[in-house]
Amino acid sequence: MTTTAPAVDGPVLDDLDSRPGSTTSLLRTVVGSTLRERGGWMPTAALVALMEAVDVPPARTRTALSRVKARGLLLAENRGGVAGYALSPAALPMLERGDRRIHHPRTMREGDPWGLVSFSLPERERDLRHQLRRRLGWMGCGTVTGALWICPATLLDEVEAIVADLGLTERVTLFVADEVRGVRDLREAVGRWWDLTAIARLHAEFLARAGATGAAGATGADRSGLGPREAFHAWTIVLDSWRPIPYLDPGLPLTLLPDDWPARRSIPFFLEARDRVAAAALEFARSV
Repeated sequence: MTTTAPAVDGPVLDDLDSRPGSTTSLLRTVVGSTLRERGGWMPTAALVALMEAVDVPPARTRTALSRVKARGLLLAENRGGVAGYALSPAALPMLERGDRRIHHPRTMREGDPWGLVSFSLPERERDLRHQLRRRLGWMGCGTVTGALWICPATLLDEVEAIVADLGLTERVTLFVADEVRGVRDLREAVGRWWDLTAIARLHAEFLARAGATGAAGATGADRSGLGPREAFHAWTIVLDSWRPIPYLDPGLPLTLLPDDWPARRSIPFFLEARDRVAAAALEFARSV
């Protein structure tokens, strides 16, 4: 068995830079949803075949494999003379964190506590400050000021992990607050602290893209009316389209959001699609 180590240091991060539907995003989705169930390794030819099932040509898949390997998600590993890829052990915490977020959409109830993240980093450490702000934004935190961020208190454990990973444990202070004072209209303030327009657009784009797959609302013996290959295609598109949303949407109370908030439709849609086609999709992956 020959293994090529990834060219990265530290933990493997959730990738929200890759646009849903792009080759890299689809590959990460396929890897995250199939490799662990298959023992953490798969021949290159099988990965290429699975990507072909979502309309990605082999040449583009091989380019994307090199890209995600460089980011530490995969290790090139030959087994029994067969070229393949294994999941990097460093990527497992990221994938497990993603499972929790993706399959258990979070919802903050009215009256639940808030978490506050306070920090002050000098200009000479602006790169580190940028990394912290970027990763706080990636996990759904809102910006009160440049040095004060807010989130549902349930996210503070993940904030602590980010802070520790950046070596900032002694320089970032976390608070839990039962209420927000000093604002006349909390709903209006939430609209300033989070980019609700961008988050709503993610939900709307998910509904438009995933709705075209036939993964929800259909009938049939397999609960979708789709064959195995079609089920794999549909579920991969649904999952890939949904994957960024549980990171960027903090799941705020509906009373603080616009009346037509699209998560009211997108969350049930995702859960229904999962129940209808995920099992058939996995059976197709096993057959490949």
